[in-house]
Amino acid sequence: MAKGMLIDTTRCIGCRGCQVSCKAWNELGTSGAAFSETGTYPRHLDANNFTRVLFREVAAEGGRVRSVFLKRQCMHCVEPACEAACPVGALTKTKDGPVVYEDARCIGCRYCMVACPFNVPKFQWEARAPFIRKCTFCADRQAAGMKPACAATCPAEAITVGERPALVAEAHRRIDASPRRYAPAVFGERTAGGTSVLYLTAVPLEALGLAGEGFRTDLGDEPHGRATREWMAKVPWFALTVGGLALGLYQHNQRKGAVQAQERKEGQP
Repeated sequence: MAKGMLIDTTRCIGCRGCQVSCKAWNELGTSGAAFSETGTYPRHLDANNFTRVLFREVAAEGGRVRSVFLKRQCMHCVEPACEAACPVGALTKTKDGPVVYEDARCIGCRYCMVACPFNVPKFQWEARAPFIRKCTFCADRQAAGMKPACAATCPAEAITVGERPALVAEAHRRIDASPRRYAPAVFGERTAGGTSVLYLTAVPLEALGLAGEGFRTDLGDEPHGRATREWMAKVPWFALTVGGLALGLYQHNQRKGAVQAQERKEGQP
């Protein structure tokens, strides 16, 4: 059964321990424009930052302001658009849940960056031999029976890892048990065809203004990878058709040239 991750934003205390543990486990660099002047906080997801805790303030009842922390990372979609867009199979969805990437297969086309509806895959722009980088859902740790580094570190138990159907059921149980605490929806349950990363929030995600972070909330229920996969399936036939037409045109021109040369030869005295 594929694994998933339930992030309960009402429990998150904004300690950002998940960011630190993610960087430590994945041996990610600490330099570059993604950090503040103090070198401690990533401003965006990038090749050196696979997860980031966002901070938002939204209006609440009685003129109060509610503070919300939200962990941003790869969503590990059930039908990933990045996998569907990759022409060489460098990105694959494993049966256990993670969407993983293989350096050796990548040709650097960056189609995955364009296809991802959550703007997650990042390119190593400063590297001499650049690759795509993103959260791996700690596939290596999970294969060894361990939790992802972020979940293992969280002191508030805001991150729960388990089988996806069980997490969906747990999310609805929490909503039913505390309807005033949670917005009545589980983000990721059906979003974009479903994601392995699920969110419980106190306010609708639409109210958090996440568009600037590349986190879209208007994705509908259809998998974005399905249309991409259908389009990519036509590429080989398109290439064969264009190649065949080009070859036919070349042979036609060659034959035409040969006929004209023969006619000129026969017309000479």
